[in-house]
Amino acid sequence: MELGLTHFLTLSAILFSLGIFGIATRKNAIMVLMSLELIMNSANINFVAFSRFGGFQIEGQIAALFVMILAAAEVAVALAIVLNIYQHYKHIDVDEIDQMKG
Repeated sequence: MELGLTHFLTLSAILFSLGIFGIATRKNAIMVLMSLELIMNSANINFVAFSRFGGFQIEGQIAALFVMILAAAEVAVALAIVLNIYQHYKHIDVDEIDQMKG
């Protein structure tokens, strides 16, 4: 059995759905960020799959590399925000944080 485009798109849809579910149901900021990473990984799978099976001119691996660079920058900024929130509020429950103070 050979893996086709449908298999990769199904895997990507499952990861995307799990990411959306995690963002909608979690209160912990770290879990929300992990769910966001699942969504970005599903986009990576789509880029590589369409590069392999779609016959487009753009290389999927290059697009996936850009997404990974963006994800690394996002993690650095998000971790700084989460650490600042924890330092100020002594917890990282996103439902209880209603405003950011300087």
